[in-house]
Amino acid sequence: MGLPRIGVELGRFLDQTDSIAQFEQLFDLLSAFALNFDCPWTAYGPLAPEQKVLKPAQADSAIMLNYPNGWRERYFKMGYDKIDPIIKKSRKGVGAIRWSEVYKDASTTENERRVLDEAATFGLKSGVTVPLHGPAGSFTIVSFAQSWDREFQNKTVTYLQLAALHFHVKVTKFANSNALKQVQDLSLREKECILWTARGKSSWEIGKILGISGNTVNFHLKNAMRKLDTASRIGAAIKAASLGIIQV
Repeated sequence: MGLPRIGVELGRFLDQTDSIAQFEQLFDLLSAFALNFDCPWTAYGPLAPEQKVLKPAQADSAIMLNYPNGWRERYFKMGYDKIDPIIKKSRKGVGAIRWSEVYKDASTTENERRVLDEAATFGLKSGVTVPLHGPAGSFTIVSFAQSWDREFQNKTVTYLQLAALHFHVKVTKFANSNALKQVQDLSLREKECILWTARGKSSWEIGKILGISGNTVNFHLKNAMRKLDTASRIGAAIKAASLGIIQV
């Protein structure tokens, strides 16, 4: 593909994503853009600082990938999450990383190379991963893979990196807007109950402090848990604090 054509496709991708605020649709556009470079496989996902690997998550998660199902199943069944050299390299690197360079690197072990060898048998024969490091140790990777073994040209890597960064910014803004909506949706009483939960108080104690029954406290906490999409009151308290809803 010629350089002018690549610029046109990137411009179209940027324009299309500006009018979309849905994870799945944004990912579809990123995947379609990657096809311009013969990359049918795309993966995106934020990792916690201590998390070793990008794992499939719930449908409402910002983790998305279209890798072959057979490879995904094999990857986790064999525990390749513990030896994936691409993620290991990405944690320490800045800028796009060619898989071929990681494979040839003297520090890459035979076990780590086996991950890439087996990926190739499922059609992921060459690829490039873009590590995106953010505040508070946040870390996200975007990977693009081809179904044949060939080197990525420098201009291809540059355009994929630009698209990955733009996509990540859009997804992050959308996630932040959802978080803001969660803040707005919590009632004053729900915030009060979450606050006292974060301070270690039981439902009975919170009821005494607020002048309501323990059952009413539980009612408000359940509503807060649902709105914050957490499975426990402690989880809701932690998330509320991280979002700035409460000040412990």
